[in-house]
Amino acid sequence: MLSKQILEDISNSSAIRAMFTEGNELAKKVGRENVFDYSLGNPATPAPQAFTDALLDIIKEEDALNLHSYMDNAGYENVRRAVADNLNERFGTDFKWTNIIMTVGAAGAINVILKTIIDIGDEVAVFAPYFTEYRNYVGNWRAELVTIAPDYRTFQPDFADMERKITEKTKAVIINNPVNPTGVVYSEETIQRIAAVLEKKQKEYGHEIYIISDEPYRELVYDGNRTVFLTKYYKNTFVTYSFSKSLSLPGERIGYMVVPDEMADFPTMIAGLTIANRICGFINAPSLMQKAVARCLNEKTDVAFYDTNRKLLYHGLTDLGFECVKPEGTFYLFMKSPEEDEKKFIEAGKRHHIMMVNGTTFHCPGYVRLAYCVQKEMIERSMLAFAALAAEYGLK
Repeated sequence: MLSKQILEDISNSSAIRAMFTEGNELAKKVGRENVFDYSLGNPATPAPQAFTDALLDIIKEEDALNLHSYMDNAGYENVRRAVADNLNERFGTDFKWTNIIMTVGAAGAINVILKTIIDIGDEVAVFAPYFTEYRNYVGNWRAELVTIAPDYRTFQPDFADMERKITEKTKAVIINNPVNPTGVVYSEETIQRIAAVLEKKQKEYGHEIYIISDEPYRELVYDGNRTVFLTKYYKNTFVTYSFSKSLSLPGERIGYMVVPDEMADFPTMIAGLTIANRICGFINAPSLMQKAVARCLNEKTDVAFYDTNRKLLYHGLTDLGFECVKPEGTFYLFMKSPEEDEKKFIEAGKRHHIMMVNGTTFHCPGYVRLAYCVQKEMIERSMLAFAALAAEYGLK
């Protein structure tokens, strides 16, 4: 018999995956070229050639037995040192290899952190709209998820709501920057204000409140925007990173976390995280992937490809009269539904073979998300369908 929890999880299964599946079924009926599927955030650019070359070289150079064997649960020391050195060079930090733990992607890192810091009944705050899996990650460790509203003019956080929502039960705040699903980049001022609120709340409640900064889209930024490294603004910050987007490796499940020396109880925290990596069942990050990414830390995917798609989709939709949040990063666009119930709008889109994800999935009803990690030609073909949809709603 299945657990009550997993039965509930099945019933609340990801709307993103459901839309992707529905799009595939529609493609069988009308042809793939006639379906405009903006549902799934699956990278549309190949991994850099340097990554493939690194894999082949490592396999040729290293002893097969040692290559595939266990290592420290936190990862290979030389890999962790390479990650630390790269971050120091890029962000002006001062990390050592002991500040890095290699993980099974950012999702694995977040779950390891929550396993380490959460007691039953603790609260974890997130900024809406947020990546839907955060709810599941927090639920894994029997904490309560608390949602902080956005400022709908800018989609930066609503700080008045943050002040109300951070309570004595708050153990952590998850920040996703750049943001999935809006594409917004949190400014330096936003980060400073978040840190100031949490510093005040830590003093008020007499215990640590951690930031978990989830940064899989850190390399995908446009128009001169940049992300700031949060450990420079708030000591009790974990940074989690995945190479899924920056190197187009979503299926390889490889990433890392950063834990600064300045964090409270640093030695004990590192010990706890390392043990949690094992207890959670990951044991360690994949050995071959660790070695390969260590050789490719200055490589990244074709950002210009996504930037072209971003401009084409944003300008195409706004010219038709749709109201959109202009993406500053990621490969997602957040569009306001022309009617209050965005699920009805999505159904209308399906009649034109357009597949979008509802904003309710991200705790932000009234909006839809479009993933533009697709081929440029699909965006171009989809504009006629969007024009028909716009006409249906009486837009420009």
